[in-house]
Amino acid sequence: MSKKKLLTVLASLAVFCAGANAAELNAYSVMPEKYASRIFAEFTKDTGIKVNFLRFSTGEALARLTAEKGNPQVDVMLGGPADMYAVAVKEGIFEAYRPADSDAIPAEMRDPGNHWTGIGVIPLCFLTNTKFLKKNNMQAPSKWADLLDPRYKKNLQMADARTSGTATERIFSLVKIMGEDEAFKFQKKLNANIQMYTKSGAGGAMPVATGQCAAGIFYIVDALDIQQQGYPVVISYPEDGVSYGIEATGVIKGGKNNTEAKKFVDWAASKKFAEFIVANKINYVPTRNDVKTSNPILDLSKIKMVPIDVTWKGEMRKTYTQRWINEVIK
Repeated sequence: MSKKKLLTVLASLAVFCAGANAAELNAYSVMPEKYASRIFAEFTKDTGIKVNFLRFSTGEALARLTAEKGNPQVDVMLGGPADMYAVAVKEGIFEAYRPADSDAIPAEMRDPGNHWTGIGVIPLCFLTNTKFLKKNNMQAPSKWADLLDPRYKKNLQMADARTSGTATERIFSLVKIMGEDEAFKFQKKLNANIQMYTKSGAGGAMPVATGQCAAGIFYIVDALDIQQQGYPVVISYPEDGVSYGIEATGVIKGGKNNTEAKKFVDWAASKKFAEFIVANKINYVPTRNDVKTSNPILDLSKIKMVPIDVTWKGEMRKTYTQRWINEVIK
């Protein structure tokens, strides 16, 4: 073999080996796929680490992580409410890891044991079709009781508590605002106005947008996405108060790509990540206190926010879901 051919073969072999040994990461995401794909692509651009991911609703992701904990199939989790992580921590699913440069994230937005780190805040809100409001000479709902209006009969879509973190957040909100028994009585009344309970939290947003239904309750990230696409909708917050989700991330214990998983969590907790989601209209309010969003609908100071302990949410998640099944939808 000539020297020139030998050098060509060696160069090709070097490229092949580099590709074969390229760092990669396997992930589950609860964030909508359209956001997760952009976030993972940006991470790959910054680090060279390829990300393979699957998107599931909160309940589905938790079920998978629990079933796989003896043989984890992924290395990291992106998104999902912190109370889901609290449940998973008790199952030994997440590794304790404090990401670098996370001092700018308030302590209440991080797990005390460092099993998860909050990267975004998302309050619940009402999303209503403006054509429906005009047709019925109505105003957008401004309190929870407005949703009991008979003009909404069989015209609301919202998430199913058996699969969705948005739905359990809705239950937590109502319990803290009304008291437990009253909250479930309210939901039983509200059930008469429900057209459909959707598997995912965002599932009803597009039907509201297109007029298939009138309104629903969503995390702001999903409602604002619909509004930014130009659909005839209005976003409002209940003046009697609303709770919020802490969108989190964490390293899966026993994952095969542990070093890469920690690099991702470092990156997701960074100022660069927070600036990226703001600049790209990925509508989570950054948890970092050194990055602000300019969108007025995301100004948390203008909302009556009801703080709820994440550990309590995790402890009550299963109990309230079962009560919702037994007392609301049966």
